[in-house]
Amino acid sequence: MDLTQAHRQELLSAMQILENPGIAAKITNFVGTPIEKGIAMLPESWNDKIGEVTQNALLKAANAAIFTISDRPNEAPSNWWHKIGVAVTGGVGGFFGIAALVIELPVSTTIMLRSIAAIARAEGESINDPETKLACLEVFALGGKSKYDNAAESGYFVVRSALAKSIAEAAQFVATRTLAEEGSPALIRFIVKIAERFSIQVTEKVAAQTIPAIGAAGGIIVNTLFIDHFQDMAKGHFTIRRLEKLYGKEAIKTTYEEMMKIGLS
Repeated sequence: MDLTQAHRQELLSAMQILENPGIAAKITNFVGTPIEKGIAMLPESWNDKIGEVTQNALLKAANAAIFTISDRPNEAPSNWWHKIGVAVTGGVGGFFGIAALVIELPVSTTIMLRSIAAIARAEGESINDPETKLACLEVFALGGKSKYDNAAESGYFVVRSALAKSIAEAAQFVATRTLAEEGSPALIRFIVKIAERFSIQVTEKVAAQTIPAIGAAGGIIVNTLFIDHFQDMAKGHFTIRRLEKLYGKEAIKTTYEEMMKIGLS
């Protein structure tokens, strides 16, 4: 079955969102200096700690956000309220610097995850569905490269394919357990995979907040850019999931890839 013109336009819009280069360029435009300069200012031990901090943030966020949001499909998301919440935490991070990350990141990640879940719900997803819960977490892996990627391995469907097996395994646990419960190795493996990609964008965010001239006001703007990015990723992701239910996964993937070829030619 061919996509309607309206659905083709929705798919095109989703593709244009999901294949964007991430938040580094937006942050660089705001800061007025290459993000690499901020990264160079981070402590030498940063790379060793970022994975742990990011994984803990995702675990805490999942239990606090997805498992408490009400299931009212098609309800419009409150994006602005979530933006305000994340902006406030960004002000704290901008004022206190990298030392505040252990406190700030779990809070801002929880707010972002609630926003992602609300967007999923607006696209007709049931938040009570274990697969939907994991699809919300999956958004944190989108729109940014992992250090393990090459140029051909960062596309939307490539990332989804790489996560498919771990999502299927983790879904069996989510149906009956919480993400933080001990004895859930499949869930932990899934969180680790998400954190590998999410940590790249967290590093870019913190690098910007580390620049001395940023301060609390700059931290607010950086965190607003941060949540904007993941709200966009969520909109694209759950638009595609909705269209897949109408036309089938393979049809949507094929059309998406055709659109990409035209866009890149």
